[in-house]
Amino acid sequence: MTGYIFMALAVLVAVTGWRLRSRLRRETRSGVTDEIVQRIETVGRVDAEDVEPVDLEAVRAEEDEFWAQTWDEPEENW
Repeated sequence: MTGYIFMALAVLVAVTGWRLRSRLRRETRSGVTDEIVQRIETVGRVDAEDVEPVDLEAVRAEEDEFWAQTWDEPEENW
């Protein structure tokens, strides 16, 4: 009986650790911090120095390439 309790606690600790780790990893990937949120609330915008402008020509070329692809018609399974 004691072995089952120990196994249940071990599983509980492992699942809790996994969820905490994934939550921390997800928070560190996000570039939004509390400071940025407060700045947005007070000023209404955030100035970013390291943002590269979007290359509209490259975007247009990718979009044209996407729409130029041929698509297979769906098979009818009647």
